[in-house]
Amino acid sequence: MVVGVLILELYIPDSGSLKGKRKEIKSIKDRLRSNFNVSVSEVDNQELWQRSSIGVAVAGSDVSQVKETIDKIESFVERNWAHLLLETRRELMNLGV
Repeated sequence: MVVGVLILELYIPDSGSLKGKRKEIKSIKDRLRSNFNVSVSEVDNQELWQRSSIGVAVAGSDVSQVKETIDKIESFVERNWAHLLLETRRELMNLGV
């Protein structure tokens, strides 16, 4: 089994409160879940109202399939939220199961 993790570092300049940030982040997470059927969670910066770190997890049996899915997710985020995106990081783990 191969697990891929994509971390999205976001800056949300128009957010004036945690409530506004949560609304924007919920929209992003919901769209990623519905378009790619992946696990998505805010994994850091929960109490900062203009920053967010979102983790996306992809599991599969084939490395190339997981890489392709992560590439598609990253492209989707860049197309839709490039103005918010500060950085992306990815890691692939082969669990040998």
